[in-house]
Amino acid sequence: MMISETKARDMIAARGQALAAAGLTPGASGNISMRIDEGILVTPTGMRLGALDPERISKLDQTGRHVAGDKPSKEAFLHLKMLAQRPNDSAVVHLHSTHAVAVSCLSDIDEANALPPLTAYYVMRVGALRAVPYFAPGDKRLADAVAAVAAEHRAVLLSNHGPVASGRSLEAACASIEEIEETARLYLLLYGREVKLLSQEQMDELQRRFPD
Repeated sequence: MMISETKARDMIAARGQALAAAGLTPGASGNISMRIDEGILVTPTGMRLGALDPERISKLDQTGRHVAGDKPSKEAFLHLKMLAQRPNDSAVVHLHSTHAVAVSCLSDIDEANALPPLTAYYVMRVGALRAVPYFAPGDKRLADAVAAVAAEHRAVLLSNHGPVASGRSLEAACASIEEIEETARLYLLLYGREVKLLSQEQMDELQRRFPD
């Protein structure tokens, strides 16, 4: 059963504050959404995640029509499309976190998995991070590009932009996107050096022991 709209609003505001306190949301960047019975809640445009007023969080119906709260993020349709492709998930988080954005600007990343399997927790919480081609923020083609891969990927990296992660709960989505940022930081620290990656056998074992 879905949580109440009031509780969802409070959860989004609290999680936005935590992400901001962790330094993952510079300026008024990033957005959070949660599925509710009537549609989704999504953070408003131009509002800092660390200073969200629960009552002003935007509400969209199932078709994406704005029905309550402040004007929604320009990337609200990205959230709608990702949740539509992942019916068992209830939340999406998109950040402009520094290290993940830096990786999204590199020309030599693997599009099938933008970050290598450096740690068990990356494999467990992210899986494979699919890189999505660049489109301007708010461009409907960006939402379509995410929708095309979202059924098979709980997280994507928008080129020259930043990470997006969904989860069965808001906590799970945040855990995934925080793991992306930490792995991106490790990747950049190790860039150009020989590293030991987890083997396919080790990754398969993790997926068996800790299924999504």
